This record gives sequence, structure tokens and C-alpha cells, in this order.
Amino acid sequence: MPQPRKALVSVDTTPSYHVVSRCVRRTFLFGVVDNKDFSHRRDAIVERLSELAKLFCIDVAAYAIMSNHYHLVVRIQKQRALDLPVTEVIKRWSGLYSLPFLAKRYANDEVLTDAELVEAERQIEERRERLYDLSWFMRCLNEPIAREANLEDGCTGRFWEGRFKSQALLDERAELQAMAYVDLNPIRAKMADKLEDSDFTSIQTRANFKDSPMGPLLLPFAGDSHQSNNPEHIPYNLIEYIQLVEWTGRQLKAGKRGYIKSEIPPIFERLKINTAAWLHNCEGLEKTYYRVIGSAARLQEFCEKLKQQRVLGITAARQAFG
Repeated sequence: MPQPRKALVSVDTTPSYHVVSRCVRRTFLFGVVDNKDFSHRRDAIVERLSELAKLFCIDVAAYAIMSNHYHLVVRIQKQRALDLPVTEVIKRWSGLYSLPFLAKRYANDEVLTDAELVEAERQIEERRERLYDLSWFMRCLNEPIAREANLEDGCTGRFWEGRFKSQALLDERAELQAMAYVDLNPIRAKMADKLEDSDFTSIQTRANFKDSPMGPLLLPFAGDSHQSNNPEHIPYNLIEYIQLVEWTGRQLKAGKRGYIKSEIPPIFERLKINTAAWLHNCEGLEKTYYRVIGSAARLQEFCEKLKQQRVLGITAARQAFG
């Protein structure tokens, strides 16, 4: 039975999530269907992502747009949204939808009664909350894509398979694992042999192999300072992340799951990550875990906080994250 989104997303527990949205019947509606090429829709998703990254207080750490689905790794910036001045909230929400009548009058500095002022402020604060709401972010991403595709195809009905799937990423190791899993999608699907050929991925954009409107808007890496406590950065060096993804891709491409080369990236030792479990996760992160990814202790804590009795993937969590 589907769980309400509030039972799956808890920003106070973790701000990071792996998100997947699939086309109806997993049809190649971003690829080639009946000799029709729809790959331009992948460009549309990247462009829409870049627009939303400017408006929402939700950062994109990684993305991969495939032929019948897409992956995102996002980090919700709740505090950034709470710190926005009212004028900025109004400006950002106006870039998405029209303001309610009273909120619009408030924005235009019209005279309001006390009751109208209270309601206008409530409406604006509600829009502030939506600016860090993952469901609203996905709604604003998926709806325009679906409408444009149905208009292009001259049809009506569902374009997306259903609700997007989300997995909570409970610590920086889980976030790093999800990012690598997402960036390696074209390699696993045999759509590319090298990172530079992995079109519509964040790793290609970060490595400057190809220009993308998401380039300057991706969540930046902290660099050598490793600012692990800064929510505005990924606490690693970009170069070592690219080396990590490239090394992992070579292992997966070779099909030697149990074979580990001697030149293992040093980040494994620093974060105490089991290399065999890492490779296993990079091949099947969605199957190995259910709704939560992280260490066994954090996984249990997350489920208890959200009052979930079943803890799926805890064995894999112990092997991968300790």
C-alpha cells in the first residue's frame, strides 16, 4: 500500500534524497519509439531543472536523464527558505504560479484589513514552505513535461507511471553512493563507455565535457577544505569524485564484480567504505534498499522517527556503511 509522502520524507532527519520518475509502462518516451526520436524531451527536463533550481530551495547534486526515466539526487535547503525575505518568496513563487488574490494585493502594497492581512501572510508563508517541499518540486518538474509531450503526441492521459519514488540518504556516504549510482546509469545501461559520452548526466556536466544549463546550478563540491558541516557544499573534492566514479565505471563495465584493482581511490579508506558492497550498490541501489539508504544505526533511527516497523535493506547497510 502506498505510503503518504510525509511518511517517506523528513527534512528534519535528512535533507538528501534519491528520486526516480518513470514514464508510463516504462516506454522510451525520451528515446526512440516507432522510429520517432523524442530525445529532445531530455533537453527539456534539464532546462526545466535549471529553472526550478533558481526558484526552489532544493539543490540538485546529481542527475541522469535516461530514455524512459530519470534520476535525481537532491538536497533540501529548509533553512535557506526560512531565511528568505517575504519579497523574495513572492518573487520566486510568482515565477511558478499566480499568487492568491490577497497575497497579490499584499505584494502590490494595497491597503488590507487586519483579517485580510493575516490571511495574506498565511498564504505567503504557505508558499514559503512549498519552496522546500520535494513533492511540489517534482510536481513543477513533471507536469509541464507531461503536458508538452501529450500536446506533441496529440493525446491525453498519463505520461508518468505514477508518483515519483524517493529514497532518503541518511549521511554523506549514502549521498555519495547515490550520486555515483545516478551518474553511472548510462554506463550500466551500455549507452556509453566513458564518462564524457554519458549524455544528460551531471558527471558529464561537472567534468566540463559538455555545456549544460544545469552547470553553474549543481550543488558545488567543497574542494580540499572538506566542509562537511556546510549544507551548501558536497564535502569532497570534485577531482576525487570524478576519479571515484570513473574507477567504479571501469569495474562495472568489465563485469568483474568480485575483482578489485590495486589502485583503489583513497576516498574509500577515508570514509571506511567496503569496496565490494560499493560496487554491488552501484549496480542495484534501488533493489538493494527500499526507502532509506545509510548506516544500519541511522536507518533504524529514521524508521523509528517516522514510526515505520519494517527496516528493509539493513543487512546491506551493515555491509556497505558499517
